[in-house]
Amino acid sequence: MDRGDGQVTYVLSGEGAPSIFTIDPNTGDIHATKRLDREAQAYYTLRAQARDRASARPVEPESQFVVKVQDINDNEPRFLDGPYAASVPEMSPMGTSVVTVVATDADDPTYGNSARVVYSILQGQPYFSVEPKTGLIRTALADMDRESRDQYLLVIQAKDMVGQMGGLSGTTSVTVTLSDVNDNPPHFYRKSYQYLVPESAPLASLVAKVKAVDSDLGSNADVDYSILDGDPLGMFRIVTDRETQEGLLTLQKVLDYEARPSYTLTVEVTNRYVDPRFVALGPFSDRATVRLLVKNVDEPPVFSSDLAKMAVSEAVDVGTSVGRVSALDPDSTNSPV
Repeated sequence: MDRGDGQVTYVLSGEGAPSIFTIDPNTGDIHATKRLDREAQAYYTLRAQARDRASARPVEPESQFVVKVQDINDNEPRFLDGPYAASVPEMSPMGTSVVTVVATDADDPTYGNSARVVYSILQGQPYFSVEPKTGLIRTALADMDRESRDQYLLVIQAKDMVGQMGGLSGTTSVTVTLSDVNDNPPHFYRKSYQYLVPESAPLASLVAKVKAVDSDLGSNADVDYSILDGDPLGMFRIVTDRETQEGLLTLQKVLDYEARPSYTLTVEVTNRYVDPRFVALGPFSDRATVRLLVKNVDEPPVFSSDLAKMAVSEAVDVGTSVGRVSALDPDSTNSPV
């Protein structure tokens, strides 16, 4: 219908007209007046019509067409959930899964490689590795020990264009904490202890403390104490202080310096909970010697009998001997009374 004599004019309407798209009224050429961002809007639906310039009457029906914005690689991968924090048990075998990181790329995944991401580890080797396609982080060393080092900071990179040169990249951090397992046996600070206990100590009183250390945490460090040898009569009892994990030795029977001036006990400490996976690292126990020296106390004299019966006539003179009582000093010094 347009003979090129200027009788026809073109008008444009629809999405982005005339703010983003304009039309040359003489030629019908459509131009973009601003930068287009596919990630903001990938399609525009426009309508164009040819009209008589003089009367403005349509010379053809309105036509609809779609402008598709073709993607370029102008967006770097982003870790929307980062930074990450994860934990893995210490002593885990190599290849144990830790956490999966995910990077998203706003570019068009259906066009080219702009949104095809590969992962790599920039910091954290040789302890950890990342699978290039999935972002799954795994342990790369076996038997990492929490007691030697309990935390690692990883830096993971995601690069688009399948990692090729010219691709854009983004990074995130992953803090990996090694959680505790019971892989350390308890052991005593000292192999021998010595305490002085007065023979007048009351029953159930505390006479000694022993301490075993365990490098593990929480219930993995809980211990129990027992007396293995040196106390056949059950003079003492040992229990565990749940707050301090100390062994508290208490008196169960009365001490007598003259009967026995010292005791030498063999005390054992064991983990309350033993992980069967690490039994080979044992034994999860330790022993120590506790020597208790009984301190002599000046005890009062003891009568040979609690009750003495004597008979005397009411007619005896003053000063007449009625009878005799006797008492002895129970101490080893046998002091006169």
